[in-house]
Amino acid sequence: MKTAMDFSEIDAGALAEAGGKAANLGELTRAGLPVPPGWVLTTEAYRQVAEGLETSGDGLAERARRHLLETPVPAAVHETIVKSYAALGDDVPVAVRSSATAEDLPFASFAGQQDTFLNVVGAEAVVDAVRRCWASLWTDRAVAYRESNGIDHAAVRLAVVVQVMVDARVAGVMFTANPVTGRRREAVIDASPGLGEAVVSGAVNPDRFVVRGGEVVERQAGDKRLVIRSLPGGGTERVETTDDALCLTDDQVRELAALGARVEDHYGAPQDTEWAVDGAGRLWLTQARPITTLYPLPETTRPGLRVFFSVNVAQGVMGPLTPMGVAAFRLISAGGARLAGHGPADPRDGAPFLAVSGERMWLDITTAVRSRPGRAVLPRALTLGEARAVTIVERLFEDPRLTLAHTSRRPFLRGFGRFARRLHLPSRVLMALTRPRAALAYTARIGEELDRRLTLPASVTPAQRLDHAERMLYGTFPVILSIMPIVITGYGLFALASKLSGVPLNEMGDVLRSVPHNPTTEMDLELWELSTRIEPEPFRDLPVPELVRLYQEERLPPVAQREITAFMGKYGHRGVAEIDLGVPRWSEEPAHILGVLANYLRMDGGLAPSELFAKGDEEARATIADLAARARRRGRWRGGVVRFGLGRTRMYAGLRELPKFYLVKTLASIRRSLLVVGEHLVDRGVLDSAGDVFYLDLREVRAALGGGGDLRDSVARRREAYQRERRRRHVPRVLLSDGTEPETLGESATDGALTGTAASAGTVTGVARVVLDPVGAHLEPGEILVCPSTDPGWTPLFLTAGGLVMEMGGAMSHGAVVAREYGIPAVVGVPDATHRITSGQEITVNGAAGTVELP
Repeated sequence: MKTAMDFSEIDAGALAEAGGKAANLGELTRAGLPVPPGWVLTTEAYRQVAEGLETSGDGLAERARRHLLETPVPAAVHETIVKSYAALGDDVPVAVRSSATAEDLPFASFAGQQDTFLNVVGAEAVVDAVRRCWASLWTDRAVAYRESNGIDHAAVRLAVVVQVMVDARVAGVMFTANPVTGRRREAVIDASPGLGEAVVSGAVNPDRFVVRGGEVVERQAGDKRLVIRSLPGGGTERVETTDDALCLTDDQVRELAALGARVEDHYGAPQDTEWAVDGAGRLWLTQARPITTLYPLPETTRPGLRVFFSVNVAQGVMGPLTPMGVAAFRLISAGGARLAGHGPADPRDGAPFLAVSGERMWLDITTAVRSRPGRAVLPRALTLGEARAVTIVERLFEDPRLTLAHTSRRPFLRGFGRFARRLHLPSRVLMALTRPRAALAYTARIGEELDRRLTLPASVTPAQRLDHAERMLYGTFPVILSIMPIVITGYGLFALASKLSGVPLNEMGDVLRSVPHNPTTEMDLELWELSTRIEPEPFRDLPVPELVRLYQEERLPPVAQREITAFMGKYGHRGVAEIDLGVPRWSEEPAHILGVLANYLRMDGGLAPSELFAKGDEEARATIADLAARARRRGRWRGGVVRFGLGRTRMYAGLRELPKFYLVKTLASIRRSLLVVGEHLVDRGVLDSAGDVFYLDLREVRAALGGGGDLRDSVARRREAYQRERRRRHVPRVLLSDGTEPETLGESATDGALTGTAASAGTVTGVARVVLDPVGAHLEPGEILVCPSTDPGWTPLFLTAGGLVMEMGGAMSHGAVVAREYGIPAVVGVPDATHRITSGQEITVNGAAGTVELP
């Protein structure tokens, strides 16, 4: 392997030898872009010096740095450095930069993780700078960054770029897409006099320019109180200045933006570039790397600016979906679209308003945003489920690119009419009003019919299992959705009672405490009651992995083994992120449930959840009596209507969770069936394990059953993409097709207080516990749960929580509903709550005002 390569010799296949930075510079050079000349010392040189280095164990960073700084540079490597440097010119000033093989990956930018040395003059100075670059691969920050991104230390090698220095008059960075708002084709340029290091290192407040459509739309002067300049004999100096004039003209800014567009067009993706303008006014490109923080654009074939709303956010699942999970969602959405007469020709394509991006699902809500009925309905609907999105969407109504395009109400009314007829909405509302027992019996019959349809004989073939899965995914949603007219009747009567009594809805929250017929709260209470019956010793003494092993080997104490098995038989189809068909259920991975039981058994004192639930029921009934009395004072008949209406509200409100309960049961049954299909494909040598079937879609599985080829490489790539997306911490609520995240254009929360949506009344002061994943989480009684979002897999934690703060959700989102039923104060839709609040911090949650006070 060569130990040095000129930029022009580096091609796309040289990443392992040249590292990310050098590979990019080679690509830019061969593309004819203005890159200063240079060469790269390849990873072969690093391999020779790092031979024998142990890449694990305590004190790794310090031990590795010492090894690389103290090991002599091999003679052949030393000679290569000296000769290659001389080829650039006599004692020419150069920049010596680290170029790691894991650098600038599509999911992680290593910018700033390794060191750069500027204005290095002389061969021996270059050799010394190279040695220090090698050592910088093992700084504490670089080691921590690799570990947080799941990158194997042993797999990373370091090349070193040596590049002719540009004696810059002005330099800086340029993003070819706005890194804050996400808007594509909007160049953002930071510039400062002198070397670009002042901007890159954050040593100055640079001038900022924004270019859109070839025009400079924003100019902001920075203070630029520091300039970094090259010294004649090597090295740099820092000089304080007081220059507050803009350091680039509009013509130079436009020239820079045009260069950025060329770079983006070449790579086919937005780029983070470094640039410099020399004393003669010539523009140089010194680096380009992908902007890894941008959220990928949802797929769309529709013209014009589109508006997308995150299905994942609405469902409280911030992580990605497996490919089979996405395929299932497409079929489910097609079944839903069929109700309104908009089903696709092939249901596997999904509803026309469904899109995929970042392994997550998105709804195209552009038509609603641009229609008069949509503008009336959309904010009200979002208020219930994802309140933070309301202000975002309302701002979009003012965007001149999203003016009203659909002013007639007729298409909306026709679609709603079809939807209502197919759901038998009028008759089911009438049944809910006049025959409550029949209404409840109807919801139970749906579950019984679903169980019957999900049952398959053992003799069915894999192809028949796939047929069954597709039929159930396409047909189940419309059936279980027929429960919603009954639920809507209950909430409609709740709103009517508010109007008749003159009491605002946000002051009637106690009516919704401890409502019956909610499968999620029933599950939580059963789990708690189970903890009071089982033998406590192993749960108090053993770690969760050991409990899992004993349970799976059927070696827990007899009562615990029997009771937990029975619980799993009833609720084992549930789990965290349960809307994803590809995610294991509690019955498959019981660690979460066993951990929750262990937490319950460590609790001492306080009212049991069943007692709290009964107390909540009493308070709800007392509230109804009070509201009826207040309504009666406004008119005798009003009191009776309010009492009747709120009685129906309590009877039906808990059913809100039932359609999802049935849907998740369907997904779990289909999952079990597809695992059998996966085992068949393993036997045929198509897959390595049965679970790999969830990294395919339905069409691919059908093709594989028909004799398709080996899919193991495809599965491996998709697993990698899935794991990469799991590390993504930020998912927009609303995203435009030009990449803009509209939420970034709004105002941020004020210091010292966080504001969200009031979800469950009451005020509590307590210790915060930030939880990003409920599996294995421990919550002491009274601690305030702070989390991104919740689905039913989180709710066992609610039984011990003193309060709830969520980044997502609205007044009718899952976490808000359950918090109200349990009577714990809750605020939802709180921006960046899991970042701005830390575990152990004492906070005050005001569930009526929708505020979280910080110390």
